[in-house]
This record gives sequence, structure tokens and C-alpha cells, in this order.
Amino acid sequence: MAKKNRVGGVAVDQLKSIIGRVEKLEEEKTAISADIRDVFAEAKGNGFDVKAIRSILKMRKMDAQELEEQETVLDTYLRALGMLPELDEESEAA
Repeated sequence: MAKKNRVGGVAVDQLKSIIGRVEKLEEEKTAISADIRDVFAEAKGNGFDVKAIRSILKMRKMDAQELEEQETVLDTYLRALGMLPELDEESEAA
């Protein structure tokens, strides 16, 4: 029976495998990040607003309730700062 390679109670082969897998994933993550930057550069080059695209992507990750809550808070803050008309003013205009 083969003796497991252990040092100080640590399974060396398993540790090396874990480290290697994480390093490979980090390399893939770096490559994917570069690809994403390239897509944003392409979008910008074609006249799209990259900040708006990033906002849309963030919103698409949210569930419907979370998105609605965020929009409600934003609307409330904008009204409080006078950047949107008050709700009462809107109903009077109708």
C-alpha cells in the first residue's frame, strides 16, 4: 500500500492540486476580464455609452423586487433633491 505524501499533517498532493486549479482559474479570469474590456471598447467605439451599458448589466442581475426597490429609492431621492417634480404637482397637471 502506497503511503500518502504528507508533511506536517498536510496532504501535499491535494494542496498542490488546489493551488494549481486556483492559479489556472485566476489566469482564465484575467483573460476573460481582458475580453470584457475589449467588448466595452468596441461598444464605446461604436458610439454607445459604456456607463449606461454597465448600469443595464447591473440591473439585469437583480431580481424584479430588488430592482423595483432600488428604482423607488432613487426616485424618492431625486424628488427630494428637486431633480424630479413632486407627485402632487404631476397630479395637478393632469
